[in-house]
Amino acid sequence: MKTLLLLRHARARDVDTTDHARPLTTDGVRSAERVGAMLREASLVPDLVLTSSAVRARDTAQSVIEATGYGGNLHVLDELYLSGPVAYLEALRRWGGSADRVLVVGHNPGIEDLLQHLTQRRERMATATLAECALRLEAWSDIGPRTQGELRRLYTPSTDIDT
Repeated sequence: MKTLLLLRHARARDVDTTDHARPLTTDGVRSAERVGAMLREASLVPDLVLTSSAVRARDTAQSVIEATGYGGNLHVLDELYLSGPVAYLEALRRWGGSADRVLVVGHNPGIEDLLQHLTQRRERMATATLAECALRLEAWSDIGPRTQGELRRLYTPSTDIDT
């Protein structure tokens, strides 16, 4: 059994720059820190963190891992920027290794679509929403289109929602 933590990036500023370069708002940083604190308190500190290369996703991941005490590397992947479920599955297959719990920080609609694909549940993932999924896998190299899982919990920075 593997645990996948899917996190939509926190709120970003609408600034006069490219979409890829949009930074987090002050509230976005605080939200990401709260998500990290929730992960730490729930004993869900990841073994591996993958993030989109967009500034808002990288900043979200960095704020979350600082709040959790995660001591590993942050893996920044261009292929997760505005991608669909297939790219996320391929990244997990390639990078998952021996990790039991992986945090992936990305974007909508890809994160919502991946959650639905894995759990057969359609959930709205506003900014800084995190889904904890249990996957019926022995190894990340086995993840693919037929992988099924269970949505254990849905977290937001303001509430802890049990499913």
